[in-house]
Amino acid sequence: MASSLTKDSASTPGGEKTFFGHPRGMATLFMTEMWERFSWYGMRGILVLYLVAGVLDGPLAGREALAASIYGVYNAVVYMAAMPGGWIADRLWGARKAVLVGGIVIALGHYTLAIPSDAAFFAGLALIAAGTGLLKPNISAMVGGLYEGQSSARRDAGFTLFYMAINIGGMAAPLVVGYLGENVDWHLGFAVAGIGMTLAVVQYVLGGRHLGDIGKQPGTPATPEEKRTVLRKVLLWTGIAVAALLADIVLGTYDVEHIVNVLAVLGIAVPVIYFISMFRNPALTAQDRPKIQAFVWFFATAVLFWMIYDQSGSLLTLFADGKTDRMIGGWEFPASWYQSVNPAMVIVLAPVFAALWVKLAQRNREPSTPMKFALAMLLIGGSFAIMGLAGAAAANSDTGKVTVFWLLSVYLVQTIGEMCLSPVGLSLSTKLAPKQFVGQIMGLWFLATATGNALNGWTTKLNKPLGDALYYSLWAVIAVAAGLTFMMAGRKIRALMGDVK
Repeated sequence: MASSLTKDSASTPGGEKTFFGHPRGMATLFMTEMWERFSWYGMRGILVLYLVAGVLDGPLAGREALAASIYGVYNAVVYMAAMPGGWIADRLWGARKAVLVGGIVIALGHYTLAIPSDAAFFAGLALIAAGTGLLKPNISAMVGGLYEGQSSARRDAGFTLFYMAINIGGMAAPLVVGYLGENVDWHLGFAVAGIGMTLAVVQYVLGGRHLGDIGKQPGTPATPEEKRTVLRKVLLWTGIAVAALLADIVLGTYDVEHIVNVLAVLGIAVPVIYFISMFRNPALTAQDRPKIQAFVWFFATAVLFWMIYDQSGSLLTLFADGKTDRMIGGWEFPASWYQSVNPAMVIVLAPVFAALWVKLAQRNREPSTPMKFALAMLLIGGSFAIMGLAGAAAANSDTGKVTVFWLLSVYLVQTIGEMCLSPVGLSLSTKLAPKQFVGQIMGLWFLATATGNALNGWTTKLNKPLGDALYYSLWAVIAVAAGLTFMMAGRKIRALMGDVK
């Protein structure tokens, strides 16, 4: 499958075939990521709708609020799992094995979701979270390995190409999985997502020979004593979590919101603790310390960006389901199909932005990374300003619904902001990361998404009491203020980055 996308016209100095002018191994990672994202976005596209329709009890408004909180916190758990996933690759297995094992576990998780049982449903979510934690940071780290010693602009272009794989899978998944889940059977939709992940594993194994030695060995192998220490800590904290859950159940006070609140706190506490421990690590040299300080700025900004952006899978999906006119002729298309809009726009815009950054760099006019992040925040704020207007329009409409163009406009503005932040942030993480911490810095980058989604476990609950117009406008103001602040701090951040451009 990957070889059909390989071009002979552009080849490496050694005469090897390339993938659209990029290293041949990119084809393997591109196709693996595409199918993995098909499985993830397919499941994510119907998750909130399934929780409201088939899992949670109570009044509709309460089910929707709780489903949005669960969705946010689950996303947080998935991305928090990137931290131990990065550590396992850096210290135990190497990225190559971590990605393989992660893919197999994710596939098992989707097939478990296909079993019509509440217990199987939550077990499947746990498996997907664990597997994604192994796969997601480490496949990105391997992409960075393909561009070792190459220019910053070429690396950014490579990550933008890789980002297209994410969005090809993300575009197709809601159309297929969403339709089957909403119109045929929820569990059939989950099963099809599992088939996508199985194809990712097959592609990865077949194309592994093109990756050379990238990711075969851990960067800093753990000593036997370090392994024992980590195992003791894992068992201790797992035991505490299980004991607390059992006590909650025995006392008759258990509520799913207790788990939501605990995980939301963890999503905030974990990055704070991790940054503190990294700065105290003796392996962090004086030369690398300022770069990690710069990374803290990018991390904090990404947290707010993803907190707003990832509400597309919760509140915006519920808005699409209940407050958007989805009729085409006499047929109403599934609400989950809206989640294909953003990936489709990325597919169109990704090569444009990749070419733009390279062309501007050749003319010494490329915006700095801090400026790109500032622009991303201004745009994500603008998208929620549009949502505020859409909420007001729906409230004043006779039908209580608005046209499709409101959400389409929101997704367009968000996509442009995403292109200024997400692929650039992926590339930046590999450049700022000290060699011994590459996997863990990638984990921290994904942890920004986790923290943003953990905050969503609380912030989305404000939607009902505030109403759509006020809720979305409030976050629009906060995002724009953050973008302006980042812009003013750009010179200080560039100084911390040192030789990284």
